[in-house]
Amino acid sequence: MENPQDIFSSNGGCLSDIVIEKYLVESKESVSHVQLACSMQDCAFPLDGTELCIWNTKDPSRQLLILRGHHQPITAMAFGNKVNPLLICSASLDYVIMWNLDECREKVLQAYPLLSLFIDAESRQLVTGCADGQLWIFSLMDGHHYRRVARVDLRKKTETFSTRRVKSGLCSQPEESQLPSTSALGKGEQVEVTFPVLRLAPCDLSLIPNSACGCLSSENTRCVWIGSSVGLFVFNLANLEVEAALYYKDFQSLSILLARSCALRNCTVDQKVLCLLASLFGGKIAVLEINPAALVMAQQCPSMGQSLSVPASSCVLPTSPLYLGIAKEKSTKAASEQRCAARNVMKDQRLVFHNKVRSSGYASAPHVTMFSPKTNIKSEGKGSSRSRSSCAREAYPVECAVPTKPGPQVAAAPTCTRVCCIQYSGDGQWLACGLANHLSLVFDASLTGTPAVFSGHDGAVNAMCWSQDRRWLFSAARDGTLRVWSARGAELALLLGKDMFSKPIQSAQFYYIDAFILLSSGPEFQLLKYHIDTCKDEIKRYKQKSKSKLICRLSTTGAVDMTSLSAVNDFYSHIVLAAGRNRTVEVFDLNAGCSAAVKAEAHSRPVHQICQNKGSSFTTQQPQAYNLFLTTAIGDGMKLWDLRTLRCECHFEGHPTRGYPCGIAFSPYGRFVACGAEDRHAYVYEMGSSTFSHRLAGHTDTVTGVAFNPSAPQLATATLDGKVQLFLAE
Repeated sequence: MENPQDIFSSNGGCLSDIVIEKYLVESKESVSHVQLACSMQDCAFPLDGTELCIWNTKDPSRQLLILRGHHQPITAMAFGNKVNPLLICSASLDYVIMWNLDECREKVLQAYPLLSLFIDAESRQLVTGCADGQLWIFSLMDGHHYRRVARVDLRKKTETFSTRRVKSGLCSQPEESQLPSTSALGKGEQVEVTFPVLRLAPCDLSLIPNSACGCLSSENTRCVWIGSSVGLFVFNLANLEVEAALYYKDFQSLSILLARSCALRNCTVDQKVLCLLASLFGGKIAVLEINPAALVMAQQCPSMGQSLSVPASSCVLPTSPLYLGIAKEKSTKAASEQRCAARNVMKDQRLVFHNKVRSSGYASAPHVTMFSPKTNIKSEGKGSSRSRSSCAREAYPVECAVPTKPGPQVAAAPTCTRVCCIQYSGDGQWLACGLANHLSLVFDASLTGTPAVFSGHDGAVNAMCWSQDRRWLFSAARDGTLRVWSARGAELALLLGKDMFSKPIQSAQFYYIDAFILLSSGPEFQLLKYHIDTCKDEIKRYKQKSKSKLICRLSTTGAVDMTSLSAVNDFYSHIVLAAGRNRTVEVFDLNAGCSAAVKAEAHSRPVHQICQNKGSSFTTQQPQAYNLFLTTAIGDGMKLWDLRTLRCECHFEGHPTRGYPCGIAFSPYGRFVACGAEDRHAYVYEMGSSTFSHRLAGHTDTVTGVAFNPSAPQLATATLDGKVQLFLAE
């Protein structure tokens, strides 16, 4: 299928009052005995014997559509009777072919010649570059069947890179100045500048000193050089972002400003790169020597200026909103000593995802004991026995398979009702579900028996959270209220009314080992200290003695509404992560009581969920693993971030989420991440891989939520039509 430009000519010079010859087509084969066909909007005739030519009568300026498929001369053709879709049938001695003209035209418009090809042996990926500036990345791993990993628009990526540099203060010019100049065009004339991918070549950052790479890791970052007509770009295959850009026009010493062809080669001796360019206009050929270390170092965003870490690196300050007058100094000191011991065992360095690097933690079982400061939480009554039984359970199996075997499935409601959120209890014995019909349900982890029902909200329940000691469960709903329930008796223990919040609660959770409730409402999040009265007075049971107190409130930079909030509750942590409608991710340090860092343009759309690698009480992880977190946005997949650098380490976009916010989750060991999708599947990715490893079928609607069981290899999924499904390990 082609769309030629030079096989027809316009005879506009011969005008007549009676007849006008619109187009003249010359065929190499005789046309004295060929069959022709016409419809209301198209004319069809054979060209050169074996090619079917379509000319559009409604839009004469549209180029001819040439359809190739026959090997013998076409002898007959006919249009279908329907306009949508418009079909044409062509016949020859070898084939009878039915063509869908709408699909054929769409493919012709999207088809651009491949100009370059690159194979990354380490990640087993095939990268192709097209004339329209599109990068197509395919997986060559066994069993993936050349699955497409991502499609990248080079022009959009360079614009995002330029915008990021402007906001970070590295470049004072607007992003448009980075594009080729169009000042030579006449008034009112515009041209869309494309970035044809002329050459793809390996970019070996291991030759560059770590100090010169800035935030880039020389051990695990897989980059590729992209040679285009306007410049050279360093592209990261893991996070699908441009790391550095070199525009020819920015250097007055260069003779070639627009290139027609390009060749690149790394020089191992002096750590330089040679670039051979041929001019788009004229006969110039130039050889450039590039210092990649200087290029990367000059264009990397500056560091945040402080070391951020989810595990607390210092004791809580007396001026911090987290400081509790009743806190025991002894427990704080013990926690601080244990943190120091963990830091001495493993240096605080960036996580990498490489099977040959020990610091990744994924090639073998972890050897560092999980960071677990003393909580000094006293259990009462039957809760203590359950806690002891939970601790006595077996540890989560390290080498277990991914839970992909379909297990039990239940309907959360008699009618089709959306499941808004799901969360396992810390011991993995219970699964809480928030529904759009104002109810909250708690199932047994095996989905057997009758679920406990929690009612009282007047809006969809969009957030549920278990306390760390599993005694309490709260639900937040669109009606603007938050209710804390007794997990065992399904009784209301604390009610926070809508009069306390300016807008509906978007996210909420227990925080600081159940010492606080953390929630977001509008552009701010609130830290609440609460007290739940467990005394029962049958005479005055209607009078609520439980209470809460506002400790502090912090707003996002720019005062934009928050879309998601996340913090760790299983151990003492001062870090709170928040996402705003302006597509930013912001880090708050509650020990200092202020915003610590802002990541602009985290996604192309607002982040609808932040998911931290919180681990599990049944697993062990390296301390630095807790600094990993995921974000997801509609139409932009998932991104893996490292808090200490606030850089995107990996971009996962193999699952379709174009119009509905679907949930994400970390596995207990942090080795896998799961997400929902709109194609009635759940997807599981392995850390360090850019494409999904498993695609879980069996759902009847969009998968809205996913959750890993913290104590066993089990994955729960929830759908838009109210089904809850379990997947077990083989």
